[in-house]
Amino acid sequence: MRLTVVVPLFNAAPYLPALLPVLKEWVTRAEGRELLFVDSCSEDDTAEQLAAFGLGRILTVSSSEFDHGGTRSWAAQQVKAEVVIFLTQDALPASADDIERLTAVFADPQVAAAYGRQLPYKCCHVFGRHLRMFNYGEYSYVRGLDDRKQFGIKTAFLSNSFAAYRRSALEQIGWFKNDLILGEDSYAGGKLLLAGYKLAYVAEAQVYHSHSYTVVQEFKRYFDIGVFHAAEAWLLREFGAPEGEGLRYVRSEFDFLCREQALVLLPAFLLRNAMKWLGYRLGRGYRCLPLWLICKLSMHRRWWQRSRPLC
Repeated sequence: MRLTVVVPLFNAAPYLPALLPVLKEWVTRAEGRELLFVDSCSEDDTAEQLAAFGLGRILTVSSSEFDHGGTRSWAAQQVKAEVVIFLTQDALPASADDIERLTAVFADPQVAAAYGRQLPYKCCHVFGRHLRMFNYGEYSYVRGLDDRKQFGIKTAFLSNSFAAYRRSALEQIGWFKNDLILGEDSYAGGKLLLAGYKLAYVAEAQVYHSHSYTVVQEFKRYFDIGVFHAAEAWLLREFGAPEGEGLRYVRSEFDFLCREQALVLLPAFLLRNAMKWLGYRLGRGYRCLPLWLICKLSMHRRWWQRSRPLC
């Protein structure tokens, strides 16, 4: 099976010293493997580190033209691999073996996409650690469209921080959608399920990847998730609204704080979840907000600064 790892980069210099040796070990293990780096005109020494690394192709896009879905689609169309693996620059595979484990599930022809388990970095705060535990459990599974009755919107969950796709299946659904504020992975997951494919979660394939978001950052992220769900309303129609999953998350986070003996953070817990709910609801109604306000509420100000109609 021909395999390609695609890594979008922007000012990635702090991450490359740890990431590149893992990728080198993986790509040199067998024939038919390739690395493709897509640099959004980094302003640090990313290009110099890649040149010194000496493995893989480097493509360049302007930072103003980078698009979460469109750029990944374009990159996947530049290779002939049967399976394309996407990594973000801040996701560090625990070892080269973990990339092997992620791609092994494609021996099943019904599996069109797979994603691995994300572990928190040691510096991650308790709320970020719980998020990783909640979204990326200990046990692997494979889900199809019939599972939406049980798992709802979670059935279509994928994360392009560490995910692999069968290239022919991506092509069949028209690749990732261009011009999404975020969620190109969940969009593809939903389309692949509706096309009759299955999605795999591979808990044995692990990367370190986490964020210690502030309250304001979480509010903005959930605003953007609300925008995504409003723009792609078919996802909620086909798989169900996320409110039930949100309640399950809040209960899980409270239990996690209890186990961590961190109930001193209960006020922060209440504030964070209230702000996430508020951000999400405002995002769902973004069409009724003025552009100047949206730019303050969103994590992706540059995305909004492109011309787009708002009611």
